[in-house]
Amino acid sequence: MIITKPKPFDEVLSFLDKGPVFIAGCSECATLCHTGGEEEVLTMVKTLEKKNIPVSGWVVLDPACHLQNDRRLLKKHKDALQKAKKVLVLACGNGVQTLAELLTAVDVVPGTDTLFLGETKRVTEFEKRCIMCGKCIIGILGGFCPLARCPKSMLNGPCGGAQAGKCEVDPNLDCIWDLMYKRLKERGQLQLLETIQKPLDWSTCIEMRRTL
Repeated sequence: MIITKPKPFDEVLSFLDKGPVFIAGCSECATLCHTGGEEEVLTMVKTLEKKNIPVSGWVVLDPACHLQNDRRLLKKHKDALQKAKKVLVLACGNGVQTLAELLTAVDVVPGTDTLFLGETKRVTEFEKRCIMCGKCIIGILGGFCPLARCPKSMLNGPCGGAQAGKCEVDPNLDCIWDLMYKRLKERGQLQLLETIQKPLDWSTCIEMRRTL
């Protein structure tokens, strides 16, 4: 799931001028993150109206990053979109860009910051799991990704700064290399850590299109 957080409201206001504004949310990731579901969209409507910024309409797209679905769903809001001078998108950066591709006659602006591809630990708690680097190595590291889950992105770790299994950058985090060591030890696979991992070939993360 793509994890997002709300932008500071003052920053959102700086994008919007005097409106009118059309607001778009997302039925999937942003809904689960509580950043762009129906509840958050309606809250934003009320908040903007209290600031005397008119809202011409709103929609929760299913999902915001689906070009063809967006094209179909937005037809129902044609009049509201024509009145809008800004479209505020409460979804990930992909969703924002999808709407910007469709709505070329109006400014499309983000209401959230996109953080990472992550896991839902609890209803309101998310953890980074993947940076979508294009070259997955977790199969040889006990099912863990150090690039995503180590704040230093240590590919050959640990760094030596961990204390009692906790990260020196953030003591609230378990050191991923400590977890990796314990997992591989349990499996009798510690020899995997003896292999020095070469620097990642970042050219693999520049794929711009995939066709099935």
